[in-house]
Amino acid sequence: MAREEGLTQLLLDKNTRRILGAGVVGINAGELIAETVLALEMGADMQDISLTIHPHPTLSETILFAAEMAEGTITDLYTPKK
Repeated sequence: MAREEGLTQLLLDKNTRRILGAGVVGINAGELIAETVLALEMGADMQDISLTIHPHPTLSETILFAAEMAEGTITDLYTPKK
């Protein structure tokens, strides 16, 4: 899409790892709402989302990447040590 602005963030319960909500801003952010609301409604945790296939290249990958970052399993992006 040749765009640099935008952010996808998943909010999770640290104990259960379940999704509590999501914040998505940027071009076509509305396209990602359905997946995050479904995950919330079904009680999905970060592993459920990270094990779900997300096509490449798509915006839905940002949901996958957020879940993988929470799980510590991401391989597509560099995450500095805290």
